[in-house]
Amino acid sequence: MSIVALKPIVEKSRMQEVFELQAATALRLRSSSADERIAKIRKLRDAVIAHTEDWYRAAYADFKKPAGEVDLAEILPVCVEANDAMRNLKKWMKPLRVWPTMLTLGMRSHVQYSPRGRCLIIGPFNYPVNLTLGPLVSAIAAGNTAILKPSELTPNLSGLICKVVREVFTEDEVAIFEGEADVSQALLDMPFDHIFFTGSPMIGKYVMGAAAKHLSSVTLELGGKSPTIVDESANLKLAATNVMWAKFANSGQTCIAPDYVYVHESVKDAWIASCREQIQKAYGTTLAEQQASPHLAHIVNARHTIRIKALLDDATANGARALTGGGSNEAECFIQPTLLDGVSDKSRIMDDEIFGPLLPIIGYRDIGEVIANINAGQKPLALYIYSRNNANIDRVLTNTVSGGACVNHALMQFLHGNLPFGGINNSGIGNAHGHYGFKAFSHERGVVRTQFSFVATLFAAGEIPLLIRKALKSAFKFL
Repeated sequence: MSIVALKPIVEKSRMQEVFELQAATALRLRSSSADERIAKIRKLRDAVIAHTEDWYRAAYADFKKPAGEVDLAEILPVCVEANDAMRNLKKWMKPLRVWPTMLTLGMRSHVQYSPRGRCLIIGPFNYPVNLTLGPLVSAIAAGNTAILKPSELTPNLSGLICKVVREVFTEDEVAIFEGEADVSQALLDMPFDHIFFTGSPMIGKYVMGAAAKHLSSVTLELGGKSPTIVDESANLKLAATNVMWAKFANSGQTCIAPDYVYVHESVKDAWIASCREQIQKAYGTTLAEQQASPHLAHIVNARHTIRIKALLDDATANGARALTGGGSNEAECFIQPTLLDGVSDKSRIMDDEIFGPLLPIIGYRDIGEVIANINAGQKPLALYIYSRNNANIDRVLTNTVSGGACVNHALMQFLHGNLPFGGINNSGIGNAHGHYGFKAFSHERGVVRTQFSFVATLFAAGEIPLLIRKALKSAFKFL
C-alpha cells in the first residue's frame, strides 16, 4: 500500500484518538466554573487580535479579501462574541428559577444549563474566521469540548486558524483537522453530542442525515435566496447604498446577501441609477478598474467562478440584460458587480442561490404579488425591505417568513449580538450568537426539588376521595 493511500487511514485513526481523548475532558468540564471558561475565551480573543496582520495576508492570498472586510466581518464579530460571553457568562450559567404550576405546589423547580459534551464545528469558506471561531466561543462558554473542521477552499486562512487554535488550546479540549470532504465525512461518522454546521442547504441535509445516525443535536446555519423589496416610498439613496454594500461585500459570497430585488416600477429607474453611481464610486467603472480595486474580493476558486459565470450566461441566454457589469476574468477568479434586468423565471439564477456578485432586479406594482412570490419559494435566511410606509412594512413582515429581517438596512441582524441569528427549515435550524449561542451548545435540563407536594399526598393515601376527584375534574380547565 502506498504512503498516499495510508494517509487517510492514519488521519482517521488520529481523529478517533482525539475524539476519545476529549471524552474525559467533557465530563470534567461539566463542573467547570464561569471564570475557567472566561479565561479560555479571553485567551482565544487575544490570540485572534494578535494575528491581525496575519489574517489580512491570509485572506488576501485566498481570495483577495480587503483588509477592511477582514476587520469588519472576520475579526470584529469574533471579538464581539467573546466580549459578550465574558461579560454575561456568569448570568447565563445561573439556574433559571421556574414558578410552580397548580399541580406542583410545594415544589421548587429550575432550568439547569448543562454542556452538551463533545461538539463538532464545521466552518465555511466565505467567512472562515468568523464562522468557525465564533461558534467555538459559544461552545467554550457552554462548557464543551470541540473539534473544528475549517474549509479546505481557503487554505491560508484555515492554516492560520489551526495555528491559533493550537496556540490556545490542548487537543483534549479543542482540536482541529484540515482536509477535504473525506475529513468531514470521517468526523461526521463519530457520535458527537452536537454538530454546528455552516454551509449550503444541500450539504446541510447531508450533515443532518449523518447526525441522525447518532441522534446528535444540530445547529445548521444555511442560506437560500434572500429577497429585498424597495417600495415606492423608500429613501432611494439609502436603499442603493445599503443594498450595493450588502450584495457586493465579499463579492457576494455571503449567506445573508440580497439575492434578488423587487423594486416598485415607479422608482425602478431612479433606484437603478443610484445603484450604478454607488458601484462606480466604490469599485470603479471598467472591468480592469474593478478587478484591481482594493475594496472588492475575488471569487474563492475557479470552480465557483465557472458556476457563477454559468448562471450569468444562462440568464442572458434567456433574455436578461446587464444594466452594469457583466464582465469577468476567469483566470483571476473575478466577476464584475452586475445588475440584471429582465430576468426570466426560467433562468437558473432565479432558482439557485447565487453566492456571487450578480443581482437580478424585478419591477413590481402590487406588493401582494411580491409576497406571494416570496412565499412560493423556500423560506430564506434573510429578508430586507426599504420603505417609509409602515403599512407596507407590517404587511411584508406579517405575511412572510425568514430567518431574520431588516427594515431600511441589510446584514445588521447578523451583527446585532442580542438577537438570535439562524434560519428556518431550508435556510437553517437553531440559532447562534450571544445568549442564543450559549443555549445552542447547552442542554436545558428541567429540575424539580420536592419539599411538599399536595398532589403526591393525595395519591399516597392510596385512594383519592370522591369529593376531591370531583373538585379536580372541575379544576382541569384551570390547571
